[in-house]
Amino acid sequence: MDFMQPTQWADALAAKAEVPAALPVAGGTDVMVELNFDARRPPALLDLGRITELAQWDTDSGRVRLGAAVSYTRLIDELGTRLPGLAMAARTVGSPQIRNRGTVGGNLGTASPAGDCHPPLLAAGAEIEVASVRGTRMIAADDFFTGVKRSALAPDELVAAVHIGLPAGPEQFSKIGTRNAMVIAVAAFGLALHPERQAVGAAIGSAAPTPRRVPDAEAFLAAALAEADLWESRAGLPDAIAAEFGARVAAACDPIDDVRGTAAYRRHALSVMARRTLSWAWREYRGTAAETGPGGG
Repeated sequence: MDFMQPTQWADALAAKAEVPAALPVAGGTDVMVELNFDARRPPALLDLGRITELAQWDTDSGRVRLGAAVSYTRLIDELGTRLPGLAMAARTVGSPQIRNRGTVGGNLGTASPAGDCHPPLLAAGAEIEVASVRGTRMIAADDFFTGVKRSALAPDELVAAVHIGLPAGPEQFSKIGTRNAMVIAVAAFGLALHPERQAVGAAIGSAAPTPRRVPDAEAFLAAALAEADLWESRAGLPDAIAAEFGARVAAACDPIDDVRGTAAYRRHALSVMARRTLSWAWREYRGTAAETGPGGG
């Protein structure tokens, strides 16, 4: 197995073009497990850890451009208040050592249905910046995942960055596993309220062949909040709305039975997580109104 370690982005793209089967390595937290268990034997490893620009982030016009090699730890420490939903998910990833090495870009490259950062990215309407020697293009998070551990990346493309709008409303994330920490999700759920356009973003993880949005549940909740004038009044959330939202989220999943949980358990868990994250987000939304005065400031 060859090992390539470029220090410039252009060189990394050239190497990927020359050897499309080369496996990119950011933090290596998923890759090394596969190699150690002989689950994967690529012809080459392409280490991206020395490319400085991949480990940078910046903001422009209300959006964050998060470099593919920014670690979970840095995401939490430096962007925890700006990207709360994604930071919540990052806090659930592995151990401190894994968070020091692992990256959102690597999570996307693996494209696992259980990737912790995928539901928040989908709920937030993120875009994935990918590049090759042929140029750069943007892929909506909705279109990025194409199958179990498969993505819309062309063979010669690499993930360069993630683009996420700074949220105008609350974001939440919930994950359930077979233990309290260092665990692959049995099911996960990400939620984002977008009050500026009276819209909802919601997505599930580890309960379908790919991470996926739940458009029926999103549309129901946005309309129910509007019909009850709750976006403006920020009054208490009726239990019936939360229950119906949870039921629609559960109906949108397509889970399997495996060693971590049954399909029925995943559906039930997602219904509960959807209701709970909605209650947490709505409490935060109402609290914002209380802090800023009538109308939310």
